[in-house]
Amino acid sequence: MSSQASPRLKRLQIMALLFLLVAGIINFLDRTSLSIANTTIREEMGLTATEMGLLLSVFSFGYALCQLPIGMVMERFGVKKVYGFGIFLWSVAQTALGLVGSYSQMIVARVVLGIGEAPHLPTGVKVVNDWYNIRKRGVPMGIVNMSSTLAQALAPPLLIAMMLAFGWRTMFIIIGVLGIVISLLWAIFYRNREDAGLSDADIAHLEEENPPSSKQKVTLKDWAGLFKQKSMWGMIIGFNGVGYMVWLFLTWLPSYLEMSRGLSLQKTGWVAAIPFLFGAAGMLVNGVVADWVMKRGADKMKSRKWMICLGLLCAAGFTLPAAYTDSTFMAVACISMALFSIHFAGTSAWGLILVSVPSRLALALVASSVIAFMASLVYFFMVDKPVVDPAALR
Repeated sequence: MSSQASPRLKRLQIMALLFLLVAGIINFLDRTSLSIANTTIREEMGLTATEMGLLLSVFSFGYALCQLPIGMVMERFGVKKVYGFGIFLWSVAQTALGLVGSYSQMIVARVVLGIGEAPHLPTGVKVVNDWYNIRKRGVPMGIVNMSSTLAQALAPPLLIAMMLAFGWRTMFIIIGVLGIVISLLWAIFYRNREDAGLSDADIAHLEEENPPSSKQKVTLKDWAGLFKQKSMWGMIIGFNGVGYMVWLFLTWLPSYLEMSRGLSLQKTGWVAAIPFLFGAAGMLVNGVVADWVMKRGADKMKSRKWMICLGLLCAAGFTLPAAYTDSTFMAVACISMALFSIHFAGTSAWGLILVSVPSRLALALVASSVIAFMASLVYFFMVDKPVVDPAALR
């Protein structure tokens, strides 16, 4: 049986989770706002589809680039400073998007937005790892991940309403300023675990059953040594399957409903929210199930691995019919279940890190985004022309 957290520790846990939940919602509102305003900005600024595609994709370049060193930076300066600065930086970049006057300035702002948002998910893993017992990390990790899909559900109706009422520039400014406020509150109220003055009993509770871990700082040699292990590559390559589907629906769904299914802009906002609400439910359900099986003595790694595989298979099974049905209702229903399944898998993928990696290496593993960085370079330098139908070349 696991020991219990003290009332003070529970309060600190709740505060940390609330910060991550609110910051996560703002984080994903910021990164999806350009997708929502896509058509309007293109028409107003006279951008081509290629120029808008580049504007959408350069975020990933800055984001992936800064994933590489973020673990070591957090180890050096602490979660409080790095994440607080990240929130502030991405919020200033988001605000700037509403103020800039040229396409090139928007490109710079989107890259900076990606750089600022890079610490978000590593912070979530680190905070849950620091503040929760290994057998009780499923629900917190589900809540942290849920912030992204809640934002994706809120984004279409909320941002479209703001854009119609105030214009896209003011929409960017409002959510940017909101993020700046959150960064200041984080700086004032959040405490790193080592600075919180925990009792010996609370520390013992948090360390209970953790994988053996050295107290030394992570070195470059330690980080490089992770790549010699098969499980490491399995988690990196496997997570790309989760990430691909998540980003596909995040960037593509609103325009798909509007352009391919013929929905109005206002209706698209509400209909697009439905699949993302299912995605949020998938994350929360996964957290509950993960903690439930752990309480019943299930193997920490195998239980999460099977949940990842189940979620991925179900996501594939639900996505395929959505591509072929003529019914908008059936397409949205299938996409909703696909998002439930992929986020069910994704939450277990993050949870697998929390139960299988020594605590000092958790950030190093999360930040091992070499493949993501290389993929961003491939997209940036190689994908520059539309794909031509081979039949047209004959």
